[in-house]
Amino acid sequence: MRILICEDSVLLREGLVRLLDQSGHDVVAALPDASGLTAAVAETDPQLCVLDVRLPPSYTDEGIRAALGLRATRPDLPLLVLSQYVEERYATELITAHGGSLGYLLKDRVADVSDFLDAIDRIAAGTTVLDPEVVTQLLTRRDEDDRLKRLTDRERTVLAALAEGKSNHAIAALLFLSEASIEKHITAIFQKLGLEQDESGNRRVLAALAHIESTHGSQSAEPGRGGTVR
Repeated sequence: MRILICEDSVLLREGLVRLLDQSGHDVVAALPDASGLTAAVAETDPQLCVLDVRLPPSYTDEGIRAALGLRATRPDLPLLVLSQYVEERYATELITAHGGSLGYLLKDRVADVSDFLDAIDRIAAGTTVLDPEVVTQLLTRRDEDDRLKRLTDRERTVLAALAEGKSNHAIAALLFLSEASIEKHITAIFQKLGLEQDESGNRRVLAALAHIESTHGSQSAEPGRGGTVR
C-alpha cells in the first residue's frame, strides 16, 4: 500500500517509516509539516495518509485543517489522524465530514504494532476506526442525548465496539455472543437511534455516533491532560 506520512516529530516519523516499510508498505513521502502536503498527494497518489493533529508552525490545528482539505479535494482518500490526547472537537469535525474511511488514534497505539498495522489495513479497506478513548469521551459527553438513553447497557457496549470499527465477528468474540445476537443488537441500535441501517464499514460508525450531528459545533475544544498538545 502507498502511504504518505505528515508528522513533525522526527523520531515518530522515522519510526513509522521503518515500521511500515518492514510491513511491506511503500511510504511514498514523509513530511515534517503540511506545507507541501497537497503537492505531495498529487505527485505520489497515496492510498492512505497518516497525519498528526497538531503540526508546525503553530501546533494548533494544522493537521486537522490539512485533513479536512484533503476531504474536499480527495474525498475518497482514507485518512489516519494521530493525536497525543483526545481532541473531541477535532474528532467530531472529521467524523462528520463527508468522505472516505477514517482513523483517529492516540499516538500510544503505535506502540502496539500488531493492532496499529491492523488498523492501517482496516482503514485502507474502508472501515472507520476510532480509538477506544475517543469513543468513550464521545459517548459519555453526549449522555444527555435522548437517543442514547433508549439503549440498554448491552446495546451501548455494542455501540462502542461499532464505533471502534470492530466487525460483527470481532464484537461477538469480545462479548462471547453469537453473530446472530450481535446482528439483533445492531438492528435495535439503528432503530433506537432513528437511522436506516447501512452495512458499509465506513458509515456504520456514523450511525453509532449519530448524536454528534445534533451537537456538532456547539462545544469548544476540551483542554489536553496537561502540557503542550502535539
